Amino acid sequence: MADISLYYRSEVPVMATVSAVGQLFATWRRRVHERRELATLDQRTIRDLGLSPGDIQFEANKPFWRL
Repeated sequence: MADISLYYRSEVPVMATVSAVGQLFATWRRRVHERRELATLDQRTIRDLGLSPGDIQFEANKPFWRL
């Protein structure tokens, strides 16, 4: 049986995966925060942004994993 350690270094892919998962969770947390904040905007601010209440509701109700 061949020594797999000569061809594969496990530390690098594991650390890259951990980093990618951490970034994904940070993105999801940011989206949750931004969508909650968006849901609290008053009518004047919504109008100033050039959006409709329906636009705000649609965006605020999206799941955190969706763009």
